[in-house]
Amino acid sequence: MEKRFRISLQGAVQGVGFRPFVYNLATELSLRGFVINDSHGVLIEVEGPEQKLVEFLIRLNREKPPLAHIFSQEVEELSPKGYEDFTIRESDSKGEKEVFILPDVATCDECLRELFDPKDRRFLYPFINCTNCGPRFTIIEKLPYDRPNTTMKLFKMCPLCQEEYEDPKNRRFHAQPNACPQCGPHVSLFSREGKLLAEREKAIKKTAEALKEGKIVAVKGIGGFHLMCNATDEEAVQKLRERKKRQEKPFAVMFKNLEQVLEYGEPTDLEKALLLSPERPIVLINKEKELAPSVSPGLKKVGAFLPYSPLHHILLSELPFPVVATSGNLSDEPIVKDNEEALEKLSEFADYILLHNREIKRRCDDSVVKVIGKTPTPIRRSRGYAPLPVKLPVELPFKVLAVGGMLKNTFALGQGNVAFLSQHIGDIDNLTTLSAFEEALFDLMNLYDFQPQLVVCDLHPRYETTRWSEKFSRERGIKLLKVQHHYAHILSCMAENDLTSQVLGIAWDGTGYGEDGTLWGGEFLLCDLQGYKRAYHFRPFPLIGGEKAVKEPRRVALSLLFEVFKKDAFGVIEERIKEFSETQLRTLYKAWESRINAPLSSSVGRLFDAVASLLGIKHKLSYEGQGAMMLEDLYDPSVKDHYPFLMHEGIIDWEPTLLALLEERDKALAVSRFINTLARIALQVAREVGVSKVCLSGGVMQNDPLVSKIKELLTEEGFEVFTHRKVPPNDGGLSLGQLLCSLKERDLY
Repeated sequence: MEKRFRISLQGAVQGVGFRPFVYNLATELSLRGFVINDSHGVLIEVEGPEQKLVEFLIRLNREKPPLAHIFSQEVEELSPKGYEDFTIRESDSKGEKEVFILPDVATCDECLRELFDPKDRRFLYPFINCTNCGPRFTIIEKLPYDRPNTTMKLFKMCPLCQEEYEDPKNRRFHAQPNACPQCGPHVSLFSREGKLLAEREKAIKKTAEALKEGKIVAVKGIGGFHLMCNATDEEAVQKLRERKKRQEKPFAVMFKNLEQVLEYGEPTDLEKALLLSPERPIVLINKEKELAPSVSPGLKKVGAFLPYSPLHHILLSELPFPVVATSGNLSDEPIVKDNEEALEKLSEFADYILLHNREIKRRCDDSVVKVIGKTPTPIRRSRGYAPLPVKLPVELPFKVLAVGGMLKNTFALGQGNVAFLSQHIGDIDNLTTLSAFEEALFDLMNLYDFQPQLVVCDLHPRYETTRWSEKFSRERGIKLLKVQHHYAHILSCMAENDLTSQVLGIAWDGTGYGEDGTLWGGEFLLCDLQGYKRAYHFRPFPLIGGEKAVKEPRRVALSLLFEVFKKDAFGVIEERIKEFSETQLRTLYKAWESRINAPLSSSVGRLFDAVASLLGIKHKLSYEGQGAMMLEDLYDPSVKDHYPFLMHEGIIDWEPTLLALLEERDKALAVSRFINTLARIALQVAREVGVSKVCLSGGVMQNDPLVSKIKELLTEEGFEVFTHRKVPPNDGGLSLGQLLCSLKERDLY
């Protein structure tokens, strides 16, 4: 019996070879009808014998292209229409945009084989791609994802490329960036003075020669520029640090292949899988053989990643060493993406600049992933992952814009049960980064024709994102909702773990604005989708000097010692912190005593800083989280005991812990017992609260030994522990949690 099915698919189904897959499957089964890209996703009408239609539906999901993600599938049975054959129709761009845009994906194995095959017409062509790989998010200008709507529209395909593009049986069918050396983009090498030195193959050869000579080269990639140099050449790495004014913050290193990674590092099997994944993130792995000491000074780990563009593969194949590949930008500014901007700004850092003439539509930094508690956890979610959506556990009542926090910013567009998270924007603490945030936000809103009905921001009155939200909501006449920082952290963990009932949220970070006007950061919150209650928090202590204390662990250490010993602290300080003159100490004591510019904080992140200073490990930070990262490296899993602590009327008192730690002479033992103490506190609170589901979030939950110990202790006693897998536990995940806060405003419209 003949039947007709209309199948509507939503998800990441455009630009992944879905239409040719459907065409070939329908043709193989002798079915008739059509397939088309529309503003919702992919629409299929297919008719034929019922048995064949059922087989078509089964294989549609089982054999779909590797990059496709189907979020929803609707099947409607209709009477036959009498189609004569099966066709691929032109895209329909009408209607509300609901298509999921794919992220940029690393060069696939088939393209790599062609890239290094001297007989192939794309031999060593740095822009080779197919339907299964290549740029997506960084080249699309508007939906639907068709070549005229991308930055490839300027390159007219030659007859051979056009033939591939139009052949449903070819893996380059409707591969929008399809090109070859005859018709596509090319590279050019410039001196720092802006003089053209070489083009095409010669430009790459000269770039490799420059890197071998210890030079620094700015290289244009998929989502922006990298600054590259020989990662084994200490002089070159130091020169890059001096030029970029980046003291100690670790550099990422790009390795030629996994074999080269294994020469320098010790990735676990899980970390190897992440390095080789299509997303090609930077993965934090243990170092084995020392690269240049200045690559990641004072740390046991290095951020390693593999080439993800054909240009990277060609360039690294010319080099016998791995390269530092750090974001090409001025200090505290967004990554550079345009050629003119690179020639103007990056000449300050680079000896040479390797450009190409394919425009980057939007900036997109490299993603960073770390295995935390045996779970791959994003530290920075960007290229390779953004803007793939996160499915929400509930339907949002209306369209919501969540602007995130100020540090490690991402924003999110929420609609229905889907959250579209932006790429990593960065720290929004000046006009340049605020402008980049605004540019990215309006760009994504325009891409999806998204008009928010509610704006959600952080509670902190001095965040640039909060001020921006106040202005934006006022100008558009829409409601603004301000959400407590740590509640948003826990909601983000709930969202990605599909949780809707009450959880105990453990939110530990550097600082977040509390509803009492103090700086929170050591929170135990009873949370559900309607609100939260502060169950426990760490005993607050003053941050002497306010913002200065965030960058100077020694000030936090002073504060704790003053809290415990008052004026008697001076003797302990002389032994532990030889960083202050007597005059400075007396001034700081007065500031602590009078609470002048010394806001109260309950932050666990600051406690880590204090321990780093008290143990003589780090007194001043050159980047956020440096002290905690150095402590993490000292943790010894064989140490099982912990320091004492007190809990009373919702307050966790760290004083007994501090006193015991001051008696410790072995740094590794002190660090291990301190981390074990924090995990033991988490267990004790969980026992008292008695909620079976526990969510861990906040920047402190990037600490692998801490998260591993909390999970171990709590799961042994029957608690379910949930951590992050899709968005960062740091402030990069805040926007996802902020979206769920809109449920409280359900009756707004």
